[in-house]
Amino acid sequence: MPRASTTSDAFNAVAEPRRREILNYLALRERPVGDIVLTLGLEQPSVSKHLRVLKDVGLVNVRRDGRRMLYRTNAEAIRPLHEWAGTFERFWRHQLERVKERAESQTKK
Repeated sequence: MPRASTTSDAFNAVAEPRRREILNYLALRERPVGDIVLTLGLEQPSVSKHLRVLKDVGLVNVRRDGRRMLYRTNAEAIRPLHEWAGTFERFWRHQLERVKERAESQTKK
């Protein structure tokens, strides 16, 4: 089965580490492209490309403020990613509890 394009699937879009880095940076507030470039140390064309992919899959929203384009995360679109990752959080929590129980039983011997 062919792999889904990163421009049509949120999961593939966030597979790219720089896109996750951009999403993390935008998580707290709306920011212009220039701030993203300066703070993350990426080239402007690269940031614009990544933002376009994130926008196309709905993970970020954009609005114009004069000449500036301001980007922010779209929490509703990120929800499926969060819910999916939550499955593994529960798994790892269970695994860590088992490791802790084994360690405690070993110290009692």
